[in-house]
Amino acid sequence: MDNSGLYVGLDIGTTSIKVIVAEKVKGQLNVIGVGNQPSNGLSRGVIVDIDQAADAIRSAVNQAQEKASVEIKDVIVSVPANMLKIEPCNGLITLDDQSREITEEDVRNVAASALGTSLPTEREVIDIQPEEFIVDGFDGIKDPRGMVGVRLEMRGKLISGSKGIMHNLQKAVEKAGLNIMATVLTPLAESHEMLNDGEQDFGTIIVDLGGGQTTASVIHDHQLKYATTDPEGGAYITKDISIVLNTSMTSAEKIKRDYGYADSLQASADNEFPVDVVGQSEPTYIDERYLAEIIEARLSQIFDRIKDRLNQIQALDLPGGIVLTGGVAALPGIAELAADQFNTNVRVYIPDQMGLRHPSFTAALSLVSYFADLPDVDMIVRSAVGATLTKVPKLASSQDSQIPVSEKSTKPKRQTQKKKRGEGIKNFFSDFFD
Repeated sequence: MDNSGLYVGLDIGTTSIKVIVAEKVKGQLNVIGVGNQPSNGLSRGVIVDIDQAADAIRSAVNQAQEKASVEIKDVIVSVPANMLKIEPCNGLITLDDQSREITEEDVRNVAASALGTSLPTEREVIDIQPEEFIVDGFDGIKDPRGMVGVRLEMRGKLISGSKGIMHNLQKAVEKAGLNIMATVLTPLAESHEMLNDGEQDFGTIIVDLGGGQTTASVIHDHQLKYATTDPEGGAYITKDISIVLNTSMTSAEKIKRDYGYADSLQASADNEFPVDVVGQSEPTYIDERYLAEIIEARLSQIFDRIKDRLNQIQALDLPGGIVLTGGVAALPGIAELAADQFNTNVRVYIPDQMGLRHPSFTAALSLVSYFADLPDVDMIVRSAVGATLTKVPKLASSQDSQIPVSEKSTKPKRQTQKKKRGEGIKNFFSDFFD
């Protein structure tokens, strides 16, 4: 399939909306325009005010249009992992003429038969992932088109989500004057962009540290096996800094970006910076170690909750470890903090595209990368779901599933000093956030 064309990814986040315009020519994907605007009308990853969200989307798209010098009409939209459910599905059809080759329509029909699972009225199908096709008992087939058989089966994963979330998402995008080319589950898109073949095969955890929430996803056998969200993210860290240092949210966000460390052991108690305190005419000087302890306290709570859920399915035994991304992943020392708490290998993913070298752009870039590389047969299967899949515009002048695991790692903790990392910061929450 020739996937050359223009692709526009729309990542609707809680704190910011990002738009990436990319063109694919001769197998090469090149970013030609970027839009990045503050979000409005969202809470914890989902749209709660359609009008405000539509205005914010329009602003980000206009910015990307200007930079790319193209008109944007069709977009690939990210779907958050909130209230996600993953379950196995199977489809089966009998071909009417055994001498006939299997066609695209047959693939679509067998995918449609796999959608026969009855869903509650408040849920709707987001995506269907084909794992294999079976022709007359011969399994392990990735694309059955052109083969001859009497019986065609498909085994895969059915992903469903909240009908309300999907409706509000679609409404806001359409109100912004855009057409949805496709909706893609964010963890699926990120796994394609962030993980190599071995990591997707043997199993890896993606932790997306966004502004409004944190999402942990388990990828194994090149499939999304599990996803969970925590209702806290970077905005909560900013709020903590604002409360503890008695400064405005704007000032707290700037302080976090300019002086923040995720790991307090990496911050210096000798390096001080000014803080504009509410009600004071002169700034107060705070050291980086104290700021890092505030940040670490919140991150430790988020990681602890995520760890509990991952332990329930033994996901932390997977050899791929954890890959961090999202805006919060830009904090220095976050990989060390996560490795200490999860007791597994951790790395931070940062896009290597010029102008996008920040983990906050991962989701938006993943959308265009994933869709541009989507195999033809997967496109056909997705069309059975009723997803809006238009032709790619030619260039103008992203519930619980058990997963196989290895024996539990016996990797030792970091230096003994780490065991005492929380002793100086545990009182922050009891003192300030009760």
